[in-house]
Amino acid sequence: MSIATRLQDLQPTDLGIPGPTSLDMARAFRSVRADPLSFLASVGERYGDVVSFPVPGPPALLLNDPADVRHVLQTAARSWGKQTVQYAALARVTGPGLLASAEPSWLDHRRLAAPAFHRQRLDAVAAEVRAAARDAVTTRLGPGRHPGRSEGEVVDVSALTHRVGLDAVGRALFSADLSGQAQRLLTATSDAADLVVRLGRSILPTAEWTPTRTNLRLRSARRRLDQSAAEIIAQRRARRSSGSTHGDDLLGLLLDSDLSDAEVRDELVTMVIAGHETVAAALAWTLMLLAEHPSAQERVRAELADHVGPVSLTGHRETLPWTRAVVDEALRLFPPAWALSRRAHDVDVVAGQEVPAGTLVIVSPWLVHRRPDVWPRPHAFRPERFLGTDAGRTAYLPFGQGPRLCIGREFALGEMVVVLSELLRDHRVAVPPGWRRPQAQAQVAVHPRGGMPLLVTRAPGSGG
Repeated sequence: MSIATRLQDLQPTDLGIPGPTSLDMARAFRSVRADPLSFLASVGERYGDVVSFPVPGPPALLLNDPADVRHVLQTAARSWGKQTVQYAALARVTGPGLLASAEPSWLDHRRLAAPAFHRQRLDAVAAEVRAAARDAVTTRLGPGRHPGRSEGEVVDVSALTHRVGLDAVGRALFSADLSGQAQRLLTATSDAADLVVRLGRSILPTAEWTPTRTNLRLRSARRRLDQSAAEIIAQRRARRSSGSTHGDDLLGLLLDSDLSDAEVRDELVTMVIAGHETVAAALAWTLMLLAEHPSAQERVRAELADHVGPVSLTGHRETLPWTRAVVDEALRLFPPAWALSRRAHDVDVVAGQEVPAGTLVIVSPWLVHRRPDVWPRPHAFRPERFLGTDAGRTAYLPFGQGPRLCIGREFALGEMVVVLSELLRDHRVAVPPGWRRPQAQAQVAVHPRGGMPLLVTRAPGSGG
């Protein structure tokens, strides 16, 4: 029996909430898998702020209203957990780490990791992040790299930001230069991300032991991640002096705890995937938007020229307000976490409707960030939205919301500002001839399909 036939046999839920029929879903099956962002946008436009999907068992709802989203993710967060297909698929790679864990133990792990993301700790590692960005920029775009090519070069900035993101995470959180393992880690995490998305979208999931092509590839990607994590953990344990701690970075805090090496591995892999995938994708989109809007880019460059001293991971909202506003607006338009999901532990009331235990809720920041009633001209790039105002902040969730707000939020925001400062001080980005925006590809994060080719030139007076 085909998937389409199985879908047609599903009965709509009886909550009286509008949504596509099982036949609609069967007809849209291929397009849903190919472009879920467009599908979610279309059903939201057609059915409104609460959409019901035809699934067997408890209801499945798409929520678009900020008040309803806030209820599930924040106000009533204890009543909603991560026991969903999306996070179960992610846990096949990360294990029950902070991002994917549906267990109560996630809070203990979060408290354990929190000191690594404290403001003072971030200030202490800012130099490492700047070094990671500077090394990547110099290696790829430095003076003499392409002598005589004053007209610039088309560069896949997506590949560049992935390298920076991985190196920055390694230096800042694990006190390790991961550049030697970069290609292996990048390949493994990229493969894993693609496979996680396939599993997360599966309507008819298969057991982990089934020898399907997806399962076999996922096992291979996980083995490679396991090997890299084991090497990093072993190297740090070997460096420890008698009676001393393992260090004050994230890896040291984890190793000094009561966690097993397997649990340390889960958190390490979680941070490598979440810490570089999201930032790398967000930076690529930010550079694209600046390439498309030269005046906004020149304002960033002017602000950086007036800035005294090195750019920090913290405090940039005050010292570099326009640059930070550019980052915030880019995250609004291209939020890395394009979909969040929760499942109700108990009966609850959502959008004025009582829903049973087991109800699945899907929240898409991609949709919430494009609400015209909250964000005037929602598809336009307007960083000034974020200058000196809190307008729209209740409908802004690029890092989630509530108690499961991403623990690395401030690190990610600071890293983006630092990388932009290192790149744009000496370079300009522009769209190449025949420019067409890459399609947004919904993986673990929203990536540009096929990369992000931009024209990069050295700015006059930069020494190039």
